[in-house]
Amino acid sequence: MRITILGAGPAGLYLAYLIKRRRPDTTVTVIEQNPADATFGFGVVFSDRALEFLREDDEATYSAITPHMESWNDITVAHRGERVTIDGVGFSAIGRLKLLQLLQARARSVGVEPVYRRTVKSLDELGDADLVVGTDGVNSLVRRGNEERFGASVRFLSNRFAWFGTGRRFETLTQTFVETDAGSFNAHHYRYAPNLSTFIVEVDGATFARAGFGQMDEEQTRSFCERVFAQALDGNQLISNKSTWRQFPIVHNEHWSVGNCVLVGDALHTAHFSIGSGTRLAMEDAIALDKGLTHSDDIGAALAAYETARRPILEKLVSGANGSATWYEHFAEHMRLAPVDFAMSYITRSGRIDIDRLRRLSPRFVDQFERNRSAANGATD
Repeated sequence: MRITILGAGPAGLYLAYLIKRRRPDTTVTVIEQNPADATFGFGVVFSDRALEFLREDDEATYSAITPHMESWNDITVAHRGERVTIDGVGFSAIGRLKLLQLLQARARSVGVEPVYRRTVKSLDELGDADLVVGTDGVNSLVRRGNEERFGASVRFLSNRFAWFGTGRRFETLTQTFVETDAGSFNAHHYRYAPNLSTFIVEVDGATFARAGFGQMDEEQTRSFCERVFAQALDGNQLISNKSTWRQFPIVHNEHWSVGNCVLVGDALHTAHFSIGSGTRLAMEDAIALDKGLTHSDDIGAALAAYETARRPILEKLVSGANGSATWYEHFAEHMRLAPVDFAMSYITRSGRIDIDRLRRLSPRFVDQFERNRSAANGATD
């Protein structure tokens, strides 16, 4: 069997490794338009138990990645100068380039050497592959080449975000909300190396316009955001890496495969960065597709098995991500709440967690919330 994978991000690299590991006689070609050491952004975060989903079937990859991860057990919400801790909600993070390097090594360990710096403009260039896998992201050529047949749609959220880094070390994943004369700002920040952190700045449409970001270059934007979050940065600078304003795309496909073409990761779906699961979901897609290919030697049957097994799980997770994205689209309105109430609104934003479950996960935070509510009710009696 000849398989061509377009895109050498985490999903493409990991899928190539899985397929070649199980079927050494398969010809696997991975094509990437960028250099091997090019990457957008800084660290990526994994929610909950990080890469535990790898452990059962792929202890070697799990063991290769986890020593390079930074982990913590709480979330901090900073609002109106008050810091509210939500206990028991764990995350781990790793530098995006480091993750790519580790997965490149895994692919090479089974004899897959990705082809870098090759731009594919048409699916016709891929020759007579038995299977073409689109792991080529939001702007997927594989999806665009069969857009109507995939039933593809892409819509953009109204908020803007810019992905920076900083040399300040943050002890937890922190959400910092700041109100300024220009409008409302939010920063998602967390460490991904001992002395490096991701720092994503988000604004609503009104703030973007009022601050004049549309007329600023990258350096002016960095400097402006640095001033807004001076207290959180504590004297540290923001670091740019193609840190331009973007609008988050919601990608959806009615069908996951067309003929011998199939989609994985952001080419197939997106999950808002606020839930910290985009990379994890893409890698889990790769696992599911690999298992589908073991289901049958017939490509059509294998792709059907992939979608049947994965779609119900994925749709539930993407629904939660979309709920989170909707909350962020209105975060300026939620900022009217008092800090602890605001933190409760934040942690329940996806609609996947209620107060009873939260009481089990975060007993100290729920106790603080309920004490605050009792005090407020007592004050009005």
